[in-house]
Amino acid sequence: MMGEAMFKSIQNEIDAMMARDPAARSRLEVVLCYPGFQALLLHRVAHALWRRRWRLLARWVSQVGRWTTGIEIHPGAVIGRRFFIDHGMGVVIGETSEIGDDVTLYHGVTLGGVAPSVDSHSQRNTKRHPTLERGVIVGSGAQILGPIIVGENARVGANAVVTKDVPEGATVVGIPGRVLQPRQRQTEEEPPFVAYGTPTGDIPDPVARALEGLLDEVHSLRARVNRLEEQTEGAGLDVEEEETAERDAEGETREASDSPQGKC
Repeated sequence: MMGEAMFKSIQNEIDAMMARDPAARSRLEVVLCYPGFQALLLHRVAHALWRRRWRLLARWVSQVGRWTTGIEIHPGAVIGRRFFIDHGMGVVIGETSEIGDDVTLYHGVTLGGVAPSVDSHSQRNTKRHPTLERGVIVGSGAQILGPIIVGENARVGANAVVTKDVPEGATVVGIPGRVLQPRQRQTEEEPPFVAYGTPTGDIPDPVARALEGLLDEVHSLRARVNRLEEQTEGAGLDVEEEETAERDAEGETREASDSPQGKC
């Protein structure tokens, strides 16, 4: 019975990888040629040994996985079902990482810690690595650091550096990571898959959007200043005309009083 459940679990892992990678032609190809699948199988063995406190043997099994696949997963990491590492080379998953179901990682991803490498004894048995909830996708080269939480169905773009919690359904890009899309609750049972965690639609960068807003405000203020200057100049001309007319009137009055007829 246990063997049947294990076989079913492995089959589900293979089917999930085939569903997310159009390059996969058959289950046998996934088993023989996909380092992400091979690393996951070795991690399942290493994690079982780790839980039974056979720590050195567990680390040795995980090291074998690193040598053969280029993927380093600490045996203490907790990984859910249907986990997919695409390509996989250079992936590092730390000891206290927690990964939910249906999570996808691409090559070069690091789930690491931020604690300094001093007094390491005090850091043992503490949460130092991130938690990725169900349905998260992390693009290639992304670094997720510290005991943070990446919310359900969130997307982390390629090469992003994330050191703060990511809201559910959000997309994060950049260094440091910035929320590209506001939090959106998924209404579908199966949210759409986003390759490399980066949407390809017309989604503006938040910094560029802020700069555009500032430029619009500057243009608006400049237009108001120009209108005020025009009004001030117009008012100045009117005052000058009135002063000139008054001076002319005074001059005519003075001339009339000085003339002989005016004296008579």
